[in-house]
Amino acid sequence: MEPQFSPFRDRNDAGQRLALHLAHYADRPDAVVLGLARGGLPVAQAIAQALHLPLDVLLVRKLGVPGHEELAFGAIAAGVRVLNEDVVARLNLPERVIEETTQRELAELARREALYRGERGPAEVEGRTVILVDDGLATGASMRVALIALRQHRPARIVAAVPVAAEGSLDAIAAVADEFVCPLIVPLLFGISVFYGDFSQVSDAEVRTILADAKK
Repeated sequence: MEPQFSPFRDRNDAGQRLALHLAHYADRPDAVVLGLARGGLPVAQAIAQALHLPLDVLLVRKLGVPGHEELAFGAIAAGVRVLNEDVVARLNLPERVIEETTQRELAELARREALYRGERGPAEVEGRTVILVDDGLATGASMRVALIALRQHRPARIVAAVPVAAEGSLDAIAAVADEFVCPLIVPLLFGISVFYGDFSQVSDAEVRTILADAKK
């Protein structure tokens, strides 16, 4: 069911409200907030500011169904690819389409890594508590692959945090996260944008500005 109103004004509002559910992590010296680029980063910024925690970005690319890109059939991050087998089977996606989409998104992932980070390396997460943030979960593919990729760096604890999620995505996230925080869970979620008054696309320039501010 989709809302008759927008629960969140914008990503900043969503992050501020999500931070209330994460208040027990405030000022923790071992904690760090990572936002999924691009849409999750403004949400993560609001959380990091509210909880006085460091902020960084985790790059992940959704593998969108051609012609219906908001529907993910998988996602990639840091050498990891996860497919949503239910979507692949339901739409009978050919292997050629899966591979072509994967290669295209790998190239975009590399472009963004160079653009966003430059010479700066990613935040150290080994042994730390990581709050991994996105702006919402529809299939959960992007968050799940990000969690799997992040787990390779041996954090002590991973908290997956989103403002809104589809009920059907919860099990897949719970299987790979140590904790899942989401104030709004809905039976069906065909598009995250309907839960926001302003869901403008986050630009590369905005990502770079947020990261530059976080390093000051």
